Amino acid sequence: MKEGKNPKKPWLYYYGVVLLVIVLLNVFVFPSLLHPRVTEVSYDQFLQLINDGKVKTAALDEYGTSIVFTVTDANGREAYGETGVWPDMQYLTQLLLEKGVIFGAEIPTQTSPLLSTLLSFILPMVFFVLIGQILSRSMQKRMGGNALTLGKNNAKIYIESQTGKTFKDVAGQDEAKEALSEIVDFLHNPSRYAQIGAKLPKGALLVGPPGTGKTLLAKAVAGEAKVPFFSISGSEFVEMFVGMGAAKVRDLFKQAGEKAPCIVFIDEIDTIGKKRDNALPGGNDEREQTLNQLLAEMDGFDGNKGVVILAATNRPEILDPALLRPGRFDRRIPVELPDLAGRLAILQVHAQNVKTDEQIDLAAVARMTSGASGAELANIVNESALRAVRLGRDRVSQADLMESVENVIAGMQRKNAVISDQEKKLIAYHEIGHAMVAAAHKHSAPVTKITIIPRTSGALGYTMQVEEDERVLLTREDAMATLATLTGGRAAEETVFGTVTSGASNDIEKITRLARAMVTRYGMSDRFDMVALETVQNQYLGGDTSLSCSSETARLIDEEVRALVRQAHEEALRILREKEEKLHELAAYLLQKETITGDEFMQILNA
Repeated sequence: MKEGKNPKKPWLYYYGVVLLVIVLLNVFVFPSLLHPRVTEVSYDQFLQLINDGKVKTAALDEYGTSIVFTVTDANGREAYGETGVWPDMQYLTQLLLEKGVIFGAEIPTQTSPLLSTLLSFILPMVFFVLIGQILSRSMQKRMGGNALTLGKNNAKIYIESQTGKTFKDVAGQDEAKEALSEIVDFLHNPSRYAQIGAKLPKGALLVGPPGTGKTLLAKAVAGEAKVPFFSISGSEFVEMFVGMGAAKVRDLFKQAGEKAPCIVFIDEIDTIGKKRDNALPGGNDEREQTLNQLLAEMDGFDGNKGVVILAATNRPEILDPALLRPGRFDRRIPVELPDLAGRLAILQVHAQNVKTDEQIDLAAVARMTSGASGAELANIVNESALRAVRLGRDRVSQADLMESVENVIAGMQRKNAVISDQEKKLIAYHEIGHAMVAAAHKHSAPVTKITIIPRTSGALGYTMQVEEDERVLLTREDAMATLATLTGGRAAEETVFGTVTSGASNDIEKITRLARAMVTRYGMSDRFDMVALETVQNQYLGGDTSLSCSSETARLIDEEVRALVRQAHEEALRILREKEEKLHELAAYLLQKETITGDEFMQILNA
């Protein structure tokens, strides 16, 4: 069923309509059809029929206004007649008795047996057959076909280079493109590999976080190779009826074999490729049958024909080991979040589609968006274009891009938010506390912006820090500097106001998460040394963790985490108390301006 259309009415609705029609026919139509045909005659004709002995029965109608009688025609068949009430009913009664006419009883209703059968049985059956056909067609449309086509796959087929994508459209994934270029070369020149005896990998698994361009890479491979491209999602194999998913797999590979060389792309393969286990009695028969059929098909086709299976997932840890063994998905190609150079390349690709000022600096945007995916970077460029249109300009400026980055990081500005002067003062000291502690550490990223304008994400203000270069490793000194910077806001509240507020709630979450990772995963604790106490689950989907230690060790971990946070908090308090005069000066300046740059902040701090 297509989105946007009203859902089909349930089948009970149609049957109800049919029953209502049949009832109305029985009440208003059938009685008139079943009632015998009656010929009206005059009194003279009626008397003549009586005298001729042709009248067999006579009776008054139900209203007492006419006499209905039966006669025998020349062919010996019974017919019906009707005449008005006789003026002298006594004479008529005597005449009827003399002629042996039976009268006084109701004339029986008779009709043709064929007509009776037609109206009573055949016509209702025709109605039910018609409504059954309507319901059948409705179900076929919902399920994508009739019972003979339920096993058909729903893959979208792009012939040759109709995907419209090539490797030029993919930026920031040089390693992945290099790994896939060999597949493209094989599809172009299979004889080169056949001469040396090399076989093309049957399958390649694209693994990475959402939004990094896995589907785009698969389309680019097909565009480069100029071969048919089958695209289908793993969820499309999941059917209500057991065995339908496996039938779709068979049909997909059959079509792929007919159009070889070609590329088959299965997105979100974890939908059908989950590990088979005995967690539930009987398991999921439909999903497991579909997976088994996929494994059998990948073993069954000849890789030299040029059928390449590409799949994408962001949950590789849950895939069945049989799916990942050599001979099936031979290659695992990471599609990770782009680095600084990759982000710049992605921004340049998307900036080609919008009109921009000549003085635009995409490198500055790339530095501010550490950890952003390709999809997020594309959204930043698009948001900047939308902002330019809202402000009545026909070109994107650097200010548009910077504001779009902040919208993605902290949400849009809440221009109508009502905050009291006292709370604004608290927020200003809180943000300056972060910035001053960061500036005091050589291992902290430089402060580029401080603002106390609320954002829709819930932030009442924020301090932005941007690394000058891309960092790959996190040292213990870097981690401790980050902890101290995060505690700087709460430390400023304690130093100036002698109290604490809920404004540090987000800082506390970040502090706790980093300190726990230092102890359990990074080996930055003297007490536990290089012991892994925590495992990461769903690496590409949030990175949830779970402890793998005893309850006693967990208690010791909590103590160590508290010790690290306390150490960072005390350091932040020391820094702010030593420079309390600058803390007041900077907070007053921020209250006046509401937003200041990193350069303004450093000039006042170092004056």
